[in-house]
Formats: sequence, structure tokens, C-alpha cells
Amino acid sequence: MTGETVAIIPARGGSKGVPRKNILRVGGIPPVARPGRTARAADGIDRVIVSTDDDEIAGVAESWGAEVVRRPADLADDAATSEDAVLHALEDLASRGVVVDTVAFLQATSPFIPVEPLSDAVARVRSGDADSVFSARESYEFSWAEDDGEAWAVGHDRDHRPRRQDRDPLFVETGAFYVFREEGFRAARHRFFGRTAIARVPAQLSIEIDTADELEAARVLAPLADARQCDRIDVSAVVTDFDGVHTDDTAGVDEYGEEHVRVSRSDGMGVRLLREAGIPVLILSTERNQVVARRAEKLGVDVLHGQGDKRAALIAWAREASIPLDRIAYVGNDVNDLGCLEAVGWPVVVPGSHPLAAAAARIVLTRRGGNGAVRELAERVLASRTTPTEGKR
Repeated sequence: MTGETVAIIPARGGSKGVPRKNILRVGGIPPVARPGRTARAADGIDRVIVSTDDDEIAGVAESWGAEVVRRPADLADDAATSEDAVLHALEDLASRGVVVDTVAFLQATSPFIPVEPLSDAVARVRSGDADSVFSARESYEFSWAEDDGEAWAVGHDRDHRPRRQDRDPLFVETGAFYVFREEGFRAARHRFFGRTAIARVPAQLSIEIDTADELEAARVLAPLADARQCDRIDVSAVVTDFDGVHTDDTAGVDEYGEEHVRVSRSDGMGVRLLREAGIPVLILSTERNQVVARRAEKLGVDVLHGQGDKRAALIAWAREASIPLDRIAYVGNDVNDLGCLEAVGWPVVVPGSHPLAAAAARIVLTRRGGNGAVRELAERVLASRTTPTEGKR
């Protein structure tokens, strides 16, 4: 094959079950960006396209490295199919002279698409071993239907219950991805045609986000699922909260009412290593406290304290420094950090953070605030500059 393999991710703006679900963060990453991250990490995929009718989704997709194909409204209503969106994207690419041989159709509603099965599916289609491959989980479940209050066995004999090891598995389509030849898809106008094969994916990663409960379940699962991706923290700047990040979130008070906090010398070395690598560091704090200012002065970094609106302060600082928000790591631990965590590309929290902050994070560090958390962050940021990341942003 001489044409490209293109990943196409349909993501319309008019979601009914969970409004704006394509840009609500799961583990610090918008669902519309997650399949693209997997596609870029997979072998054999040349281009990532997001098809959307929505300006905000388009902006998020582009900030996470995808190309955008603007879909007309009549292909983004409730009657339009995913096949319609994929065919439209292919027409758009053809009009730009892009020759496509293989299509990987990925769903933004599936946040945890594993890299290896997708790579294998692409290889099978490109080699001619299959015309269409879809993701499925192995199942040994007994299925039943109900009619007028009576249950009926489906696909098995209710009077014979063989052991799991004595049964052949069935496969349940997950909806996460479909890979197929472009020519065959255009002819069939459907994702299944010709010789069809299965790409097995882990059942525990086969969640789809179609309801609010599934969104919350995905957020709970994200830290475990994303640990498999081994994300390094590939950024251009680091911004940290102070209390609970540089400190253990406790303070001593003397007889004069003066507060004293404990910081880590290891964290100080981490900040020094970042500065020596040319990575700007900012300490951003809600409270106005001379301890914060003195610590920032000692570390030789920028400081903004007494900031009632930390998100606005962060955005203004990033704009002044000409650093894109998606290239910033922000480290926090509490609800007053939510605005900043949601604004940046790399939201990070320390262990023991408030549950809402933890739910917004892309990375949970292993070291606690005041006990080497900033040093751990620095080491991971610096490691990303010497070792290729699994998914390029």
C-alpha cells in the first residue's frame, strides 16, 4: 500500500446523555483527545483527524495535536451515522490530495483504547490479512432475554451449565475502534465488510461514556488505566501551588502569631534542575504570605501570591511568557486549584489531594507535598527531554 493510514475520530457537539462530554476531562485529558493520543502512539498511523461541527471541540482537538475536519450540521444531528462522518472526512482529505488506504475509526466515547491491539489491527488490514478489524472483549457470560415476565436462555442451554474452561468464548463488540480498507468502506458504506477479524482488548478497559455514571466510573478508572501508558510529563513550564505541594499542608504558630512551615531541600534541588534546563517555574498561591515570597526568592523562581482567581493569574502569566497552556504542568492539591488544573495540558496532584482535585488530574505523583513531590515532578519532566514519549502531543 502506498496511501496513508488515517485515524478519524467523530465528535459532535450535541451530546444528549452527557452534555459536552467530548471535552469534559477524564484523568486530566478530554475524551476527544484520548483516542488521538493512542493513535499517535500506535504503529502505522500517519494522521489523526477529528470530525466535528463544534468550535470548542475543534479548538480542544487542535490543541492536543489533531487535524480538524469541520462537519456540516446535517451530518452532526441525531439522525447522522458515524459512517456519514467518516465518509465526509475522507472526502475532505481527498479534496486536499491526501491518498488514504486504511482508516482507523476511533470513538471518543471509549477513553481507554489500548495501543497494542490498535497497532495489530492496523497491521492486519495493511498486510491484506483482513479487510475490517474491530475491537471486542472476550466473554463467557450467559445471556438471557425476557418476554412477558419469563426469562429465556439466549445462545446456551439453560439445563446444561458447562464450566468456563469447557466453553468457547463469545466476543462482545466494544465500539472503541474499527480499522478497515478505505476502498472497501467506500463501496460498502459500512464498517463491516469482506474478511472481518477481531482485535481482542482487555475487558477492564472497555468502558464507554454514554451516561453521567459512566463518566464518573471512567474518572475513577483513569489513574489505573493511564498508568499503562507510562506518560512522562512533557512540558515547557511548571507551575505549583505552595501549601500542600511545597509543604505538607500543616503550619506551626508561635506566640507572636507567626506561621512556620516545613519544606523539602530535595524539592529545592528539583526546582534548581528545572531552572538549569531552561524550564520556567512559577509558584502560584491564594494566600498572601511572606513565607511564599521568601521561598520563591530563595529558589530563584517567579511567584504570584494573594491571588483570589488563580486560573486568571495563571493564564495571564502564561500569555506574558508566551507559553501555551497545554504545555504547562500545574501541581495542586485542593479545590482552589481546580481552575488551574482544568486550564493546563498537564494537571498534576500530590497523594492525599481533595477528591475533586484528584479527579481532574492527569498525573498523581507518588511523593507527598513537602516530601519530595516537586523533586519527583522535576525528574519526570527532565526525563521526558531525554527519552521519547509514548504519545506525542
